[in-house]
Amino acid sequence: MNGGGIYKQKEKRQSTWDIAAINLQLALSPSHGTSLPLICSATDVTLQGLRVAEAMENQHETLSASPPNQCCSSLVQAIDAPLPLVWSILRRFDNPQAYKQFVKSCTLSAGDGGIGSVREVMVVSGMPAAMSMERLDRLDDDTHVMMVSIIGGDHKLVNYCSTTSLHESTSEEGNGGGKTVVVESYVVDVPAGNSREDTRTFADMIIGCNLRSLARVTEKLANV
Repeated sequence: MNGGGIYKQKEKRQSTWDIAAINLQLALSPSHGTSLPLICSATDVTLQGLRVAEAMENQHETLSASPPNQCCSSLVQAIDAPLPLVWSILRRFDNPQAYKQFVKSCTLSAGDGGIGSVREVMVVSGMPAAMSMERLDRLDDDTHVMMVSIIGGDHKLVNYCSTTSLHESTSEEGNGGGKTVVVESYVVDVPAGNSREDTRTFADMIIGCNLRSLARVTEKLANV
């Protein structure tokens, strides 16, 4: 199945929301490779019965109160697979390589994979870094929310913190549609000599690839 699509919310929100409904409906387009601005508000705009707009707005508002030396962004990925399946892959803090194509290996240096655990992620060759140290700050199996901070590594993602939440999409009749919407928001320092736009573009590219890969992996498992 190819039910997913990825969209980015601009850091500066628009003053009108005329195309919010259209953009949210497009989030279930057939293409995984499309990347368009997502404009949304905390109104009753729905995505096949899902109030993803409000969830994304709240998540983005929390991160958007960042100082001038930081930037933030939010991305949305629609996945044609049930939420429990997607969450079972995403929540595995000790196994990001299950869907993140840039991860070569992962070793827990503290904890057992629960809140407070720290992992050492080795990145595949060709990337502008070799290792990243990351901490699991939140893991909520009830609300399907995960928060991860980068606390070290040989890269430029300083004070990086991301919040990822899953939301179940339902059909117009209110029945479970077997689809999931993933919202990932982050805030990160802008390195000296770099612009906010360059930093955001780089981070969006990495997250976008990870979310599309998560969609491919879980949709394949859903069809087994």
